[in-house]
Amino acid sequence: MTETTAFAPSPVMSARRRRPTGLAQLWDKAGPGMRLYFGLLGIMLLVAILAPLLAPYDPDAQTLLARLKPPVGFAGASGDHLLGTDQLGRDMLSRTLYGLRLTLAIAFIGSFISLLLGTTLGVVAGYAGGRIGGAIMALVDVQIAVPFTLIALLIIAVFGNSLPVLITVIGFSGWETYARIVRAQVLSVSRMPFVEAAISAGAPNRRILFKHILPNVSSPIIVVWTMTFSALILLESSLSFLGLGVQPPTATLGSMVGMGRDYLASNAWIALIPSLVIMFVSLLVLLIGDWLRDALDVKLK
Repeated sequence: MTETTAFAPSPVMSARRRRPTGLAQLWDKAGPGMRLYFGLLGIMLLVAILAPLLAPYDPDAQTLLARLKPPVGFAGASGDHLLGTDQLGRDMLSRTLYGLRLTLAIAFIGSFISLLLGTTLGVVAGYAGGRIGGAIMALVDVQIAVPFTLIALLIIAVFGNSLPVLITVIGFSGWETYARIVRAQVLSVSRMPFVEAAISAGAPNRRILFKHILPNVSSPIIVVWTMTFSALILLESSLSFLGLGVQPPTATLGSMVGMGRDYLASNAWIALIPSLVIMFVSLLVLLIGDWLRDALDVKLK
């Protein structure tokens, strides 16, 4: 009887099987510095999600006898409040954790609404063209011509300043930037030979859009998202500063900055702590978005 030999895969086939795909492949491209940024952003998101478990005090509980205590390390600090207290004796650490949670939730939901609306209108304007594209771009021009803060004030004055209204208002901010950039990219990509070949082969519009066009315009969309995300945090801060954002005593990072503006000369930590958190989160998102722009750009592969 002839002895059979087991099939041994070649090194090339083994390498192909071990080749990471998707998120794993993206993670392998990231260097140590970028992985650190991802880790820090993940920690911030985790801290925001677990704010009810991590906060040492009720963020709205007032203790007037402990008001205006500085953070630990400064003269007059209290060991019971690591980041000090505000003008009403509320724990700054607890309010910062809860404020980070709500601010990130508002910014993420608002930026997703803006991205979805702007990208959809941009793709329709660029791919369909004609009167539909002209009407969409006319709306873009109107949005650019009118300061959005005035539009936000009008909407909030009519519908109130509840949280759903605030998220919707923030979601309508910046969609025109997506629409203009996506339309320009779609017009450019739709003239490329591989798209024209797909059209000649009779491929349906859905396949052309999702298989050939959208992957080639994902890079500028990510860049715009990273820019608008921090802008939406600042928009929420501006509305809270005017008293039109999330109403007290609910804490957001923007409302904390607004409430601490009267104490910048004497008790600067009330506004400085949430301001630093806003700056840190925005910087992380911008750095990661700048790297994703190159990592996900199919033109560079």
